[in-house]
Amino acid sequence: MQTLVEARNLRKTYRGRVVVNGVDLLLERGETVAIIGPNGAGKSTTLDIILGLKKPDGGTVRFWRPDPLGRIGVQLQQTPFFPGLGALENLKLFASFYRMKLTDARARELLELCGLADAAGTEASRLSGGQQKRLAIAASLVHDPKLVFLDEPTAALDPKARKEVHALIGKLANAGTTVVFTSHDMEEVHRLATRVVMIRQGRIAAEGAPEELCARFGTADLEELYVKLAEETEEGVRA
Repeated sequence: MQTLVEARNLRKTYRGRVVVNGVDLLLERGETVAIIGPNGAGKSTTLDIILGLKKPDGGTVRFWRPDPLGRIGVQLQQTPFFPGLGALENLKLFASFYRMKLTDARARELLELCGLADAAGTEASRLSGGQQKRLAIAASLVHDPKLVFLDEPTAALDPKARKEVHALIGKLANAGTTVVFTSHDMEEVHRLATRVVMIRQGRIAAEGAPEELCARFGTADLEELYVKLAEETEEGVRA
């Protein structure tokens, strides 16, 4: 299995508070990895360091190629679509940021992959929340990335929209794309992730396949595991 990202001993401090404290993380080709943990645990900062959005105070990040950013896709919780442009035109504009010319045919392929075949000409701002989320994922795929980061891709979506996004993540995984996502929905994590990484107080507290983690910690499911580890964090803070 090919290692796409190797992060070693990442460290980051804000105003005297240690936010990331010695995180080691490997991302392999073909995985679907869920990064979970309480708010303020260091998840987002760790991913920001890997993506080059924040500079670490220590540690290293190595990629599988010297020019990785051109093969990495990122979906943020809020994607600023361009007003007055339809879904298809938005994709073509996003592709131009990678110095690519996206043909109408390829843009329509991406829209179909994301369940938006009938929305090509619809102004992005008029799409439903679930459709906008899927368009944001489509925008992260315009340059055919091998590694995709999705930041809470189903947050604030209704059940139907969540199901559609889950199906899309499954399609990406089946196509061999490495998917890394954050989520607070442990049922979603169990359903989608081949590996779970829980970050707590800036460190990796647990890592492994969902069933393996539950067996190791003696919990019935990931939600029970999450609560158990979060409570240990609170006890440590009170102590």
